[in-house]
Amino acid sequence: MPRQTMVLTAAALVIAACPLLRAEETAALEYEVRAEAILQKLSPDFCWFHPRATALPGLGKNGQPAVIVTTQKHLAADDHYSGLYFLRSDDLGKTWVGPTEIPELAWRQGPDDATVAVIDVTPGWHASTGKMIAIGAKTLYTKAGAILTNTARSYETSYAVFDPQTNAWTKWRELQMPDTDGKFFRAGSGCSQWLAQPDGSLLVPIQYQSQPGGMYRATVLLCSFDGKELKYLRHGDELSIEGGYGFAEPSLVRRHDKFYLTLRHEQRAYVAASDDGLRFQPVKAWTFDDGRELGSYNTQSHWLAHHDGLFLVYTRRGADNDHIGRNRAPLFIAQVDP
Repeated sequence: MPRQTMVLTAAALVIAACPLLRAEETAALEYEVRAEAILQKLSPDFCWFHPRATALPGLGKNGQPAVIVTTQKHLAADDHYSGLYFLRSDDLGKTWVGPTEIPELAWRQGPDDATVAVIDVTPGWHASTGKMIAIGAKTLYTKAGAILTNTARSYETSYAVFDPQTNAWTKWRELQMPDTDGKFFRAGSGCSQWLAQPDGSLLVPIQYQSQPGGMYRATVLLCSFDGKELKYLRHGDELSIEGGYGFAEPSLVRRHDKFYLTLRHEQRAYVAASDDGLRFQPVKAWTFDDGRELGSYNTQSHWLAHHDGLFLVYTRRGADNDHIGRNRAPLFIAQVDP
């Protein structure tokens, strides 16, 4: 049967709202949510998947931001993705051009007939160089689309650079990680929100395994970027938890002088706070302001940041959605008490 697929703008990902961790001293912000499809297609062969948006300041019409959305085709096998595509709007989402395939970021041939793809991509603006960076995770596929997991560095943080002045993309490059006794056997930034610092450095959350099939840990990398090359400088606390597959798909946000990391786990979602984005206070489970657990499990959660407030976008049980796999719809938004 054909599968209906839809890509939404980042703002349109919000479906429902409820309070989370909102203390009396945290003022509730009023906001409006509109869901607008920017791409809709029926195909028996693929779904458009993992849309993620970023703004390019001053590069749209009349000095407005341009908006870039990256996306990929999800193919027949589980977690089997195409090369990267992108859409662009120069009028704050009223009209869109794309999806445009990026030849430089298509599949390439790997060793032993493996296909090399970069998946789970998150784009972001790097103000210091006037470039957009797309960061994701290199993955190796068999011809049938299965993920190869037993080879060292078969999963690696990879990045490409978009120059909005020339509308040109670089090819994917792997971030070179230190060889620390096999610690980063498989280490990648997949589905992770990362941050560009005022000094031009980057804070890039990753998940990693030290052995095939091992527990995932999460950490944040401090990296430099000169407009062309992303370089590892050091990494922060190595966050782990007993049980399940560990911590995965970490996402980082900054709110004034604090950093917050949200983490995926099989049983529940977790959060940790930091003063520098590298060293974190003890990890705790997400809860509502009355102490109840959030109800989100085994899937991503992401941040929406505003000058006057901080929000989490997540899914949860108990919303007349138990018939949906992992309760992955609808999406909720909640204001966070920092």
